[in-house]
Amino acid sequence: MIEIRSLRDLLRLFFIFRREFRLAVITTIVVAVLGAFLLPASYESNARLLVKPGRESTTVPIEAGNRQTLIAPSTQHDPIVDEEKMLTGRPIVHMVAERYLAMTADAPPEGFWKTLKFYAKKAAGGVIGGVRSVLQFVGLAEEQSPLDRLATRLEKNFSASHEPGSSVIEVSFTWDDPQVAQQVVQIWVDAYLEERARVLGRKSLYAFYETEGDKVASQILGLREQLQGRLKQIDSISVDARLKNLTSQIDRLTDARVNAQNQLSGLSSFLINARQQIKDQPAEVVTTRETSLNPTQLDLKRQINTLQVERARLLRTYLPGAPAVKQIEENIQSLQTMSAEEETRLERSRNTAPNGLVTNVRQQVIDAQLQQQKLVGQIADYDKNLDALRTERDRVMTDEPVLNRLTQQLNTAEKSYALYSENLEQARIDHELDSSQISNIALIEHATLNPARVFPKSLLILLFAIPAGLAVGLLTIYVCYLLDQRIHDGARLQELFQTPLWGSVPDRDDATPAAMTASIYRLYSLLPMQRIEAEGLALGLTSARHGEGVSFIIEQLRHLIEERGHRVKVNAADPAQPGEVLLLDASALSSNQETFLLLRRADLIALVIEARTSTVPMIENAMSLLTTAFGKVDGLILNRRRFEVPASVLARLNNWRGAA
Repeated sequence: MIEIRSLRDLLRLFFIFRREFRLAVITTIVVAVLGAFLLPASYESNARLLVKPGRESTTVPIEAGNRQTLIAPSTQHDPIVDEEKMLTGRPIVHMVAERYLAMTADAPPEGFWKTLKFYAKKAAGGVIGGVRSVLQFVGLAEEQSPLDRLATRLEKNFSASHEPGSSVIEVSFTWDDPQVAQQVVQIWVDAYLEERARVLGRKSLYAFYETEGDKVASQILGLREQLQGRLKQIDSISVDARLKNLTSQIDRLTDARVNAQNQLSGLSSFLINARQQIKDQPAEVVTTRETSLNPTQLDLKRQINTLQVERARLLRTYLPGAPAVKQIEENIQSLQTMSAEEETRLERSRNTAPNGLVTNVRQQVIDAQLQQQKLVGQIADYDKNLDALRTERDRVMTDEPVLNRLTQQLNTAEKSYALYSENLEQARIDHELDSSQISNIALIEHATLNPARVFPKSLLILLFAIPAGLAVGLLTIYVCYLLDQRIHDGARLQELFQTPLWGSVPDRDDATPAAMTASIYRLYSLLPMQRIEAEGLALGLTSARHGEGVSFIIEQLRHLIEERGHRVKVNAADPAQPGEVLLLDASALSSNQETFLLLRRADLIALVIEARTSTVPMIENAMSLLTTAFGKVDGLILNRRRFEVPASVLARLNNWRGAA
């Protein structure tokens, strides 16, 4: 556990894992050098095939393309992929393997190095064969013939690909001999062209199309005769046209009948209202009338005026409530009542004539009755015609399924005949092309002989051996840093264990006497001096295991306390007295049970941690034991802390910083 805060911490990390770094760098360089000189060489041979555009870009025959049994997916299809699948298929691979075995059976190796490699491979093959036999015997491997194993090896080293949008198939084969690689590519391309011509051959396709075309032609004639007979029965060129005609006539007659029915309903309502109006209207009307004012009413109005004048005269003498005034008012009121009952004007004479409105309405009634009879006749004719048209339509609709079936069969037969006729000549051309082994695959680049090996790139491996070794070494340092659980410094001890860090004691072999004295004085400064003077103090120092420097720290602390004028006892049986410090050595907490008895007497407990040796799980276990037993740990002391960066490196860095 080390905290990275600056370049010096990175240097510390490098020097902490310097041994692992060296081992990783040396191992990487050695492996790279051995690989550059000992890895088997591989040579590559290339060829290029051009897939020319045309109908032969697909590997399926034309009859499968014309009469598909499955719906093709709506994705863009690359026909060159089909050619690549055929080129790398197992039948082609087995053919190449058979020819390769026949080619190498009688070819003895030439040259010392090739002979040595041949017998070395033969010996290694014998060993591998023995191991394979054992694995097959125990059931861990399946039995394979030498031809199958060679085919698998050839297929693994062979590749065929093309760039997007390109029609050129790039063939590549890798082998340990450039001449053999060239021969294998030649054999592979020849086997592919031969097998492709054999598989796609259509010897009987022309006869098939000719026979089927004659069958469909005779079928078309029979269907046309049946269809014509049915169309003559319905007197139309097609069932759809006949149904549309009948439907149109029925719709027109229905609309006319509805209009007539509406008019008839309107006439019926008119006749009812007209007859009622004739009854309600008088037969004669007054043409001339002579009137005059009613003399009786005029006489009463004169009397009322006379009484009103008399009332006005009496009111000059009497009060309004006098008997004479009341009598006159009653007379006036009675006369007004009688005047109101009389009519204002009286008819003196009048002349009458027949009512012209009644005469006009009667004439309209007669006309409406005639129109009503006419509409009733029209509606009857409409109903008769509609029944006839509907009967005819029902008859046509009864024949419609048969006519549609005949029409559909005729259309299907015509399409089939057109398809057979279109492909008949093409099938003959395909047969001639297949017989001559002519296809749309052209060999535009023959198998190449490349004496330069493609693997391994020895010079490149040697050039990058040192950079790769350094990179692997740095990666090793990083992995070791992630996996390292050791405690190197006390930067995160308080945060990790929730206990204050009292101090760090440097390694005696690495630190100066001043640094050692300062670290011990740091521990002395943390002691409660007032409590020591008043009651005394028992300080217990413990550790997780032996050899973490508890005795050394106690000895150094004892000398410093005595120099400061205090009395010190180490592991004494009696308790500490005022002005006295009792130091308890309780190391090896996990293996020595006596430490718990000693720590029971301690007022303060400090856990000593050895840097670069103690691990975080070990300290967590020790902290758990102390917390469980005593409920507390007062402080942590990091012992033998070392700054791993050499002083010469630090001095050089300081010089560089000053120069910068």
